[in-house]
This record gives sequence, structure tokens and C-alpha cells, in this order.
Amino acid sequence: MIALLQRVSSAKVVIDGQTHGEIGTGLLVLLGVEKGDEPSKVLRLANKVATYRMFNDENGKMNHNVSQVGGDILVVSQFTLAADTNSGKRPSFSSAASPELGETLYLEFCQHLRAMGFSVPTGQFGADMQVSLVNDGPVTFQLRV
Repeated sequence: MIALLQRVSSAKVVIDGQTHGEIGTGLLVLLGVEKGDEPSKVLRLANKVATYRMFNDENGKMNHNVSQVGGDILVVSQFTLAADTNSGKRPSFSSAASPELGETLYLEFCQHLRAMGFSVPTGQFGADMQVSLVNDGPVTFQLRV
């Protein structure tokens, strides 16, 4: 599983002209599911996202996690994170999970974050979405489990 975390001051996802999910301060998580991913990875990644220290403390050091700053987490599925771009000029998605597995693990990931007490608006799995954000920093990290 791959999560691209972006520290944001705001982010939203729009589907068919309607806002589907929106947050202020927090994390935009673009989530990619790969073949072979399983529920144990989902829990590990959700815990890592929830506790990853990428927000500044009073001294300007990245010592706070999203919970410590009272942030929310907007999660958007993005299978293109699983692309193989090592050869040619067109990505291969052979390592991406099937849509069925991808959606199942995406929903489980969101459930784990909600069980931790986060507000977790989402995109819609498989939909054509427009995502906008104000990346704070900019600060972006890629996490893999």
C-alpha cells in the first residue's frame, strides 16, 4: 500500500461539480492499493498516517501529528500511485490491485482512521474526481507498507 500524505491548510474533492469531501487543516491522503496488499497492511498504514509527525511544534520542528493539531484527514483513492514507470513512455498498472480489492482496502483504511476518532471525508472510489488543495509548506511524504 502506498499513501501520499500532503500537509494542507485546506483540501477538497469534487465529483460531477459537487463537493464530495472537504477539510481545513489536516492531511490529504492519496491512497494506492497494490496486488498482494492485505488487511494487516491497512491497519499498519492507518496507524502510521495517524501518528506521522509532519506538523510543526512551537519551535518550527515537525514534532506533531495530525491529531495533535486538531486536523482532519481527506482520503482519495488513487490507483496511479501503483504505476510502474521504469520503462517506456506509458505507465503500466500491472502491480495495481484489482478494483474489488482496491475498494475493499480503501474503505477499511478509512474505517480504521474513523475508529481512531478522525473526521475522514473521502472521494468516491473509481470516480473521476477533481482534487484541490493548499499544500502547507509544501510538505509531502510517501509512506509504504
